[in-house]
Amino acid sequence: MAEQSELQYTAEHEWILVDGDTATVGITAYAADKLGDVVFVELPDVGSDVASGTVVGEIESTKSVGELYAPVTGTVAETNDAVVDSPELVNSDPFGDGWLIKVTFAELPPLLSYAEYSALIGE
Repeated sequence: MAEQSELQYTAEHEWILVDGDTATVGITAYAADKLGDVVFVELPDVGSDVASGTVVGEIESTKSVGELYAPVTGTVAETNDAVVDSPELVNSDPFGDGWLIKVTFAELPPLLSYAEYSALIGE
């Protein structure tokens, strides 16, 4: 997966890796740490349409339930079955094997740079 500085981010603690018209989406290490040990991940169905800023999935931990927001408007092209089967990947490798969905999009909304996201979380 890409270096964190090469990714784009949302204020909802998702990271986005853009490759052409496809955005790979996951949650940041900051979000994974705040959630605690992830025990369940619910993702949208492949082929479903998602709208930027809307809830498209759920990430449950031993401490709380977090929502996964779509950072772009488009169609879910792929979901990561590995995190459904092994939710702990969200904690152990949030920027790699712990990715969540891939969305095909037409237009990229304004997103945060690594520096802007780091400032948001106080790092």
